[in-house]
Amino acid sequence: MNVNRMDVGIVGGGAAGLSAAVTLGRARRSVLLVDGERPRNRFAPHMHGLLSRDGMPPLELLERGRAEARGYGVEIVQGEVDRVERVDGGFLVVGAGREVVVRRLIVATGLVDELPPVPGVDALWGTGAVACPYCDGWEVRDLPLGVLATSPMSVHQGQLLRQWTADLTVFGAVEAGVSAEGLRAFAARGIRLAPPALEVAGSFGNVTVRTEEGEHRVARVFVGARPRPADALLTSLGCASTENPHMGSMVVTDPTGLTSVDGVWAIGNVADPSALVPVALGAGVRAATTINMSLVEEEVASALAASAA
Repeated sequence: MNVNRMDVGIVGGGAAGLSAAVTLGRARRSVLLVDGERPRNRFAPHMHGLLSRDGMPPLELLERGRAEARGYGVEIVQGEVDRVERVDGGFLVVGAGREVVVRRLIVATGLVDELPPVPGVDALWGTGAVACPYCDGWEVRDLPLGVLATSPMSVHQGQLLRQWTADLTVFGAVEAGVSAEGLRAFAARGIRLAPPALEVAGSFGNVTVRTEEGEHRVARVFVGARPRPADALLTSLGCASTENPHMGSMVVTDPTGLTSVDGVWAIGNVADPSALVPVALGAGVRAATTINMSLVEEEVASALAASAA
């Protein structure tokens, strides 16, 4: 096959993919990273909870990460991977104007948040409407907050947010299927219930939630978005998956991110929807060191075979 050959291909250049790329680059591996540059957190102006980088815009983190990776010889290409297929010697990666055979493959394509069909949520997403209390709760502590319930799991989001404020309203809990026990638990902690949201509007710090009974003013609404892994490449390679009752089909990995297909790793939100940025960064390092060791072992075996011939 008349194509370039490299040690590792990485699909997806978010926190997990770039972390793996930097680690592998420092290990003097030849690495190709292909990224569509549409990270899940691109709507958010700031990140929080990342040691020494609290408050940094997420796109700035990625810009710095790309510069660091390139400094270690990683080749980064903007675009989409059309297909990946198994071939002799590894995997053929086709897309973004490239055809490369790589010995190991990392898929770090993240996920897509499916927002509830409430007018105005998409326009506020990442600022006035968010999902993660750990990421966005501190900035609105002790202020009036709302939860747009979307499923029985919204009971957990509501109870968690009670940690940040005593002025909390859950919209549409009954309609979302929150159990009677969950409703009693809301009442026990002073969490108010309201009809489902018909529309949200405003901006961060001043959000209006309109219901059939009137308007409610909150500083921010927390939304039970449904995350959907961007796992088409993993599916095409035959990676095993399991059904999660709340998140749908999820690829199965070991603690290092290795899938059921030898030589293919899945890291970051594509494998773990709950992984915050610090977790994704760590997953990239762990996968990269494991992959590098697997390549070393392969090279040792090849050298021994050649010396014995």
